[in-house]
Amino acid sequence: MKSPCIAACKNNDGICSGCHRTMSEILNWSKMNDAERDTIMDKLSSKKATHDCPECNAQTHCDIAAGKETCWCFSVEKRELDSQYKHCLCRKCLGNKELISVVF
Repeated sequence: MKSPCIAACKNNDGICSGCHRTMSEILNWSKMNDAERDTIMDKLSSKKATHDCPECNAQTHCDIAAGKETCWCFSVEKRELDSQYKHCLCRKCLGNKELISVVF
């Protein structure tokens, strides 16, 4: 089974600092089918980027920008709204923030 895990696991407010998956994605990884795992890995590798991260300019993915009603970042443990950002931060920046900022 493919996995983005690099064995550098640390939970940073709901995001692994090693592979940048959410805790929910990690916990459900073995229950997902190959297509679901591939979709997450494509988002992690920026193959399905919807915008550049407003913090570091890396390409990142927002589920809302891709047409869904909610975003993967809504499942992260800490979340507060902040008008500083117009789009989701990337997973790396979200994992480094004390307050996760998303605005839609």
